[in-house]
Amino acid sequence: MTGFPAHYADGAEALVVGLARTGDEAAFTELVRRRQSWIRGLMRRLCGEAALADDLAQKAFLQAWRKLPGLEHPERFGPWLKQLAVNTWRQHARRNDPMRNADDTGEPEDSSRAPAGMAMDLDRALAQLSPDARMCIVLSYSEGMTHPEIATATGLPAGTVKSHIRRGTQRLQGLLADYDERIETEERQ
Repeated sequence: MTGFPAHYADGAEALVVGLARTGDEAAFTELVRRRQSWIRGLMRRLCGEAALADDLAQKAFLQAWRKLPGLEHPERFGPWLKQLAVNTWRQHARRNDPMRNADDTGEPEDSSRAPAGMAMDLDRALAQLSPDARMCIVLSYSEGMTHPEIATATGLPAGTVKSHIRRGTQRLQGLLADYDERIETEERQ
């Protein structure tokens, strides 16, 4: 990039955030460079689709650029950006999947509909959860967030977060146990 100050790459994140808050595009570009793969990975785990994850990550960074002047504590940029990303995901899930939460019984779907030999990996299992359950599980297990942190980041009540994690984990165990059984059966044949 022409004119990009090379010293931004060596600067402390809080300093670079402070510069980006004043409208310094090069500083914000450095923040995107530093955090892009992390946000894309989070979005990928939440939505299960690489192209959609890229689109949602881009939306999250656009939101960050617009809202960055209002960030009061530059040293909290990481958690603030994560919350923006979670909110971007939730907005997308509400717009594009409004009825999915209505059937969040925790019961595994009939796995017999899957073609024989289909690889049921964790991403596919996560995709079968409601958006809120998937989000809570990803934030807990992949991002290492506590239940209160998830409640704060998502705006969901702490009890709801715990329920989503408990029921979602049970459902994942059921889905992945079916997968293990199919693999063992195929190996014996």
